Amino acid sequence: MAIVDCALYRDGFRESVSSHDEAIRLARSDGGFVWTHLYEPPEDELAGIAQEFGLHPLAVEDAVQARQRPKLDVYPDSLLAVFKTVRYVLHPAVTETNEIVQTGELMVFIGDRFVVTVRHGEHDEHEPIRERLQAHPDMLSRGPSAVLYAIADHVVDTYIEVADLIEKDIEELEEIAFADQRGRDAGRVYQVKRELLELRRAVFPLAQPLGVLAGTELRVVDPKVRAYFRDVEDHLTRVHETVGSYDELLTSLLQANLAQLSIAQNEDMRKITSWAAIIAAPTAIAGIYGMNFKFMPELDSPIGYPAVLLAIAIVCVLLYRGFKRNGWL
Repeated sequence: MAIVDCALYRDGFRESVSSHDEAIRLARSDGGFVWTHLYEPPEDELAGIAQEFGLHPLAVEDAVQARQRPKLDVYPDSLLAVFKTVRYVLHPAVTETNEIVQTGELMVFIGDRFVVTVRHGEHDEHEPIRERLQAHPDMLSRGPSAVLYAIADHVVDTYIEVADLIEKDIEELEEIAFADQRGRDAGRVYQVKRELLELRRAVFPLAQPLGVLAGTELRVVDPKVRAYFRDVEDHLTRVHETVGSYDELLTSLLQANLAQLSIAQNEDMRKITSWAAIIAAPTAIAGIYGMNFKFMPELDSPIGYPAVLLAIAIVCVLLYRGFKRNGWL
């Protein structure tokens, strides 16, 4: 079974039930609401729950297929909210291939008497949210929209935590950005930028759904809960700005790294050119005296050979000092 947990809540407290069917029956007869949590349900099982609660077929199809962007779909008697969940993957150091941000999906259906949450991905956001809500019965007594708020708040708080941890990786890259790495850290900068894109895909599209929940009157959302969504929206704005600034910083680091690599290549070319010029001087003199003409300066002189060697040495020394003084060597 894909059902991970099923609970009946009445007046902010969880009540003991023996089955999912019993929870639904008690909620309809005596009040309260049912919170059903599923993990990657197959289509037939979710279809049965959808029929029980009257969920829209298109929303059910999205919940089965997953891979949805954060969004809010409002139907006459229910709504569907899709969240991208994220988790920071611990690692000893940033490499060119390690995973930093792991993503999943959490879909929330709410109506007058029910909450159905569907999770896709390895990390579970269900238990912490449930425990925190059950510790605040006054909030939980406001019905299914309180659960939706708690989920949204938890997801956005996770974004903040992940963004703060990514900041440490960026600081590590900043420390080595201007070290003599000859561009070897460009791959690490690009990898962090690529992983930051995963967080960006979770954060940026969520602004519009939270804006609707915070500023629009919806039948299935308690008006008193709507004010809490404004607080979540403020937190999301903070993450939105933080992720944008990190992306710009990584772009600057990548450009600085490429510029450093270009400078290093220019320095190498100057050194190669300098040594080539120094070697060219004795090569030219030796080539001239190797032409074997009869009449050449100092051919018959006993000091001719030492004199040529001395001239070569002087030219090489002068060239070396000149290049050294100009910073080419």
